[in-house]
Amino acid sequence: MSGGADMSGNPQPWVLHPDRALPAEPALRGLARDIYATTRDLPIVSMHGHVDAEVFAADQPFADPAALFVTPDHYLVRMLLSRGVPHDALGVPRRDGRPVTTDPRAIWRTFAEHWPLFRGTPTRFWLEHELAEVFGVRTRLGADTADAVYDELCARLAEPRFRPLALLDTFRIEIISTTDAATATLAEHRKLAERGWGERIVPTFRPDALLDTSSPDWPAELRKLGDVSTYDEYLEALRERRAAFKAAGARATDHGHQSADTTPLDIADARRLFQAALRRTITAAESAAFLANMLFEMARMSTEDGLTMQLHPGVLRDHDPAVRAARGPDVGYDIPVHTEYTRALKPLLNAFGHHPNLRLVVFTVDETAFSRELAPLAGVYPAMLLGAPWWFLDTPDGMRRFREAVTDTAGFANTAGFVDDTRAFLSIPARHDLARRVDAGHLARLVAEHRLDLDEAADTARALAYDLPRAAYPSPAPVSTVEPRPAGGAA
Repeated sequence: MSGGADMSGNPQPWVLHPDRALPAEPALRGLARDIYATTRDLPIVSMHGHVDAEVFAADQPFADPAALFVTPDHYLVRMLLSRGVPHDALGVPRRDGRPVTTDPRAIWRTFAEHWPLFRGTPTRFWLEHELAEVFGVRTRLGADTADAVYDELCARLAEPRFRPLALLDTFRIEIISTTDAATATLAEHRKLAERGWGERIVPTFRPDALLDTSSPDWPAELRKLGDVSTYDEYLEALRERRAAFKAAGARATDHGHQSADTTPLDIADARRLFQAALRRTITAAESAAFLANMLFEMARMSTEDGLTMQLHPGVLRDHDPAVRAARGPDVGYDIPVHTEYTRALKPLLNAFGHHPNLRLVVFTVDETAFSRELAPLAGVYPAMLLGAPWWFLDTPDGMRRFREAVTDTAGFANTAGFVDDTRAFLSIPARHDLARRVDAGHLARLVAEHRLDLDEAADTARALAYDLPRAAYPSPAPVSTVEPRPAGGAA
């Protein structure tokens, strides 16, 4: 990245360095350039996204730079919070309706004044890519340039080519998934399908709110599922919702709980705990056991309908209850915790790990688990794939550590390639570009050490960027019924 001022203080155009995030060593950098060149312009497969389907269905211009870049971005918000900038100043709404800053220019100025906080962070890498590569901004962001950059962005946002559907082509996004509550009507996806976008913008089934009986919102969520009064009706209703998602183009399910436990219950115990949940007499320990059982059942259902199962545990959501009460979820206070996988996934993998119809993609934010647990598991069970570094780990150094930690035991083919996992639509190409650069650097080292030939490195880079994610999230065809291995008393 260059820009700012020269030695005489004269302003210089802001240009991103073409070798950003490639290795610093000259010999490796040359190899990495060649490898990266083979993946730079490949289509993007974005199958773990959280962009709201309504954004695409409405296809309206983005409101303003603050609403697009600042207020909804928990990465950005949490950094500013850590240095004393309050939620109110960033436009994050209050649940009680009390006023917060609503002037988008004022919010943008606050952000720009604190731009130095993001030095060395992936947030800065992504935002610089968005500003310079997507919007063509040539003025380096800072307190003194906030208004100029804001006005330039507003002018771009008013152009038809910056509407959401047009940007799918600009970004070369071949397919993108939204993540939708299990009880979603999928009305937006029906509208998109009617307009010819049904195979390019697909839903993902997210049943968390229906599986976690400890949540105070669980009874209300269950009512959305329909007239369900028994455990057997509950399972059947979940199967029906999965079928509706599959009919709407879904290729995957998504599960984000604190624990990875998949221990199944005896059918009588599962029925008993479901009734306790209906009566709201279920204990915390019983809720945890029921949730583990339901993750096992979600795997069973994936063997039936072919939807790829994504599991990303290990985050303590809403660490500050006062902030949750005042602002709601997803405002910067989700924190990673130690996560155990070897014993937790054993029931699921013993029953379904060799099942030909299951693809289980497992993510973590506990990177100590990569080499100790997850890579060895993915390196032996055919149904399991390693998910890319996620959330707190989708950084240049985190991605490098990931490759170094997992390749010894899982190789490259037992990973699901790169997925971006973001609500920030405009950051998707930046995230994929960063992953392709980091992988090029890792593969360049293997070439320089004569562990791979250059053509093999280029072939592997393409697989990581495109082929593996396509294979991990196929369009599910009808699958044959294959009985799982017996598993500890499960029904």
